Amino acid sequence: MTQKSSPAALPATASAAERASRIKLMVFDIDGVFTDGSLYFTAEGDAMKSFNSLDGHGVKLLQTVGVQTAIITGRKSGIVAARAKELGVTHLYQGVADKTEALAELLAATGIAAAECGYMGDDWPDLAVMRRCGFAAAPANAHPEVIQRVHWVAEARGGHGAVREVCDAILRAQHRYDALLAAALGD
Repeated sequence: MTQKSSPAALPATASAAERASRIKLMVFDIDGVFTDGSLYFTAEGDAMKSFNSLDGHGVKLLQTVGVQTAIITGRKSGIVAARAKELGVTHLYQGVADKTEALAELLAATGIAAAECGYMGDDWPDLAVMRRCGFAAAPANAHPEVIQRVHWVAEARGGHGAVREVCDAILRAQHRYDALLAAALGD
């Protein structure tokens, strides 16, 4: 079921492309998806994270075409709140023990059906929530059990462009990528 993707192409399977074409809300985990999964701490115990600017621009492109974006993460961090604010992500759930509960709350708040929701995650805590979404994606370095269960796998690793790849794949499936590229070129 899972296929590797190419950043220059639609999602690899017809099923994945069709699922991506319906996305109105894209939800992301943070650690291992927006970041490489490494956890950095200062001597004072403050956490640090590294984010990829390509990923951030992909999120902005989804928002440009009306796809809502959200983050559901098990950890709580001021860094994540700041990054979400910078990207215009208005639905932020941090310190979440039960991601399926957070997803249910999010879907109720937005009025979006689960079939119109996508989720990108990388590890076992993401599995249950991914099963409830119409489109499930993972970075290349996700846990093997996750990769076996998603509709689409990025070629890039978490924190290294995987988010941008899935955003581009959704834009292509919705036939919006070319117009956005033309606008970026000034055409």
